[in-house]
Amino acid sequence: MKGFMNDQFLLNSDTAVRLYEHFAKPMPIIDYHCHLDPKTIYENKPFSNLTEVWLYGDHYKWRAMRANGNAEEYVTGGDGVSDYDRFLAYARTVPMAIGNPLYHWSHLELKRLFGIEEIINEKNAPVIWEKASKVFEGKGMTPQELVRVSNVRVVCTTDDPADSLEYHIKLMEEDRHGFQVRPSFRPDKALEINRATFLPWISRLQEVCGYDVTDYSLLLKALKERVEFFHQTGCLLSDHAIDTVMYADASEEQAAAIYAKAIRGEAVSTEEEAQYKTYTLVYLSRLYADHGWAMQLHIHAHRNNNTAMMKRLGPDTGYDSINTGQLAGPLVRLLDSMEENGGLPRTILYSLNASDNDVLAAIIGSFQDGTIPGKIQLGSAWWFNDTIDGMLAQMKSLANMGLISRFVGMLTDSRSFLSYPRHEYFRRLLCNLLGDWVESGQVPADMELLGSIVEGICYRNAEQYFRFGSESSSIKVQAEVAQ
Repeated sequence: MKGFMNDQFLLNSDTAVRLYEHFAKPMPIIDYHCHLDPKTIYENKPFSNLTEVWLYGDHYKWRAMRANGNAEEYVTGGDGVSDYDRFLAYARTVPMAIGNPLYHWSHLELKRLFGIEEIINEKNAPVIWEKASKVFEGKGMTPQELVRVSNVRVVCTTDDPADSLEYHIKLMEEDRHGFQVRPSFRPDKALEINRATFLPWISRLQEVCGYDVTDYSLLLKALKERVEFFHQTGCLLSDHAIDTVMYADASEEQAAAIYAKAIRGEAVSTEEEAQYKTYTLVYLSRLYADHGWAMQLHIHAHRNNNTAMMKRLGPDTGYDSINTGQLAGPLVRLLDSMEENGGLPRTILYSLNASDNDVLAAIIGSFQDGTIPGKIQLGSAWWFNDTIDGMLAQMKSLANMGLISRFVGMLTDSRSFLSYPRHEYFRRLLCNLLGDWVESGQVPADMELLGSIVEGICYRNAEQYFRFGSESSSIKVQAEVAQ
C-alpha cells in the first residue's frame, strides 16, 4: 500500500515515475489563462497569514465550505470572524472532501509552498497555522515570490478591453521579477448586448478611447484600437466566455441596427443578439488572426445561479454550474465563418460540460490547416472538470481523435497564487496515462519519444504555440510605445 501522497502519488508504474521525475517535474510552468490581479503582482505586498493567501477569493474552497455547513461569514468573511476562525472552518472541511480534487490540492499547496506535511484536519489545524505563521513572520510570502518558487515563466491575466493595463506596463518596465506577466483580451461585455453591464461598459470604453461610441462602426474602430493597444503591451491571447454558442448570419448593416437599438435602450431579441454576437465575434477573430493571437472560447458555463447570493456577494463567488445546449451546429458555423472571413486564428475550445469532449475533439480536426502544429486545440479540462476523471477524459478524447502530443497542456483558471501545484497534479496524471499505455503494450517504451511528448505538453508546446519565447525580447519596447 502506498503512503498518502508520497513521491509516487498518482504514478502507478515505473514508467510513469520515470516520465514524471525526468521529464515532467523539471519543466517550468506557463499559466496562459488565470484571473490573478496584475496590481497585486506589481505591488507585491506580503500576505499576512495563511487564510489571506489560501482562502481569499478561492471560490473552489468556498463551495466546499458551504457544503460542509459553514455559515457565510466563515466562508467569505464577516464581522466578528477572524482569519483564524475561517482557517479552522476550512480545516474542518478538508477531511470531508475526500474524492474532491480540493483534498489533494490543499495538501499539495501546503507541502510544496510551505513545507507543511501534516494531514489537514481540525486536530492538526493549530500546528499547521503555527508553521505557516512562521513563514509569514520570517522572510514573508509575496505574490511574486509564490510565482517564482512555483517555477512559473509566464502568467496571462484576464483583462477587459477598457482596462488601462497600467500595472502590466509597470511590470514590463521593471522586467526583473523573473517571469512575464501578459494581459489577455476579454471582450465579453462588448458582446453581451442583452446584459445590464452593456451600456455602462460602453460608457467606460468611450472614456478610455476619448470619443463617443455612438454607432457600430465606431464600436468596431474602438475594439480594433484596443486590440492594438493590448498587442503593444505584450498581449498574445484573447479569451471569451461563450456560455451559450450562438450563430446567425448577419451583415454589418444589420449588426449596426441592432447596436443602435441597444444604445437607445430598446429590447434586443434573441435572434438579434445572435446576429450581433456573430458579426462582432467574426470581426474580432480577423483582428486576432492579423496579430498572430490565440483565441480561447470557454463554453457552457451556467453563471450566477443563486440570485440572492449574487445580490449579496456579486459574481465569481461560487454560484456557477455546468450548462447544456446546442453546440456542434452553431460552433461549426461560427468557426467556418471565421475561416471564410479573414482566417481562423489559433483557437482553443473548452467546454465546461465533459460530455462535449468528443464533439470538440472531432470539430478541431475539421479546422486544422497544416500551418501550425495543433493550431486548433481541445482545451484543458477546466473548472468543474479539472478532476482526476475530468483530466483523463479530456486527454483520452484528444488522443483518440487528434494529436495529444501537440496539446498545450494545463492552466490554472484561478484567482489564487497557491494554485500552481495543480500543474503537478495534471503532470502526474499525464505521465501515469502514458505509463499505463506502455505497461499494457499499447505504445513502445521509447523514453526519448515519450519524454519529448511530456516536455511538450508540460511546457514547450505552449511556449511555441503562443510565441512567448519569440516575443519576450520586445515586450519592454512595446510597453514604452503603449505609454
